[in-house]
Amino acid sequence: MTRVVLVHGAATSARVWERLTPLLPGWDVTAVTRPRTGDLDREVAWLADRAEGAWVVGMSGGATLGLALASTETHLLGAVLHEPAVGSLAPGLLRPMAAAFEQGGTEAFAQALYGRSWSAALAAGALDEEVTARELAMFRGFEPGPPSASSGRVLVTVGSQSPQPRHDAAAALRARFGYDVAVVPDAGHFAAYDAPEAFATIVCSVAEH
Repeated sequence: MTRVVLVHGAATSARVWERLTPLLPGWDVTAVTRPRTGDLDREVAWLADRAEGAWVVGMSGGATLGLALASTETHLLGAVLHEPAVGSLAPGLLRPMAAAFEQGGTEAFAQALYGRSWSAALAAGALDEEVTARELAMFRGFEPGPPSASSGRVLVTVGSQSPQPRHDAAAALRARFGYDVAVVPDAGHFAAYDAPEAFATIVCSVAEH
């Protein structure tokens, strides 16, 4: 049975996938809760142990970690990565979220990033200010690279309703490193939670071919 590993971002937990998971029938789906160390190498190594030989589906910071993993020699079937950070390709991408965190802490950060449908319940205990600070620093310091030969097909997605900087970031990944890009209809940054059917359709169309 094909394995799929779902990876969440900052200020969230595996609960963000609860609307998507039922839409992936017939697959061995695992929604992980990351250790949130704030250390990119440690997070990628932790993920690599669980994602070897599987499809990786990530959203937000989870997509960023998936992008980092796809540049390693870890064998993946492929990855679908929704709106990852792209480092110096779009240096201001996370600036609004960083400003929100400075002004209002984790909850303000999460609402700025994910929108009104985010709630503290989706964080499942991940509202520690120190944890958010180190995660934000990690994702702001991330620099993407090209996919490795062992990563399978890597698709970067962007929500049709996401602001232009998100579309520009995806386009920059395509132009610089050749990543495939697709638009998720009727979705924003929190695609797997706000538009699970549309996001699942794209995941299934990629992973089944």
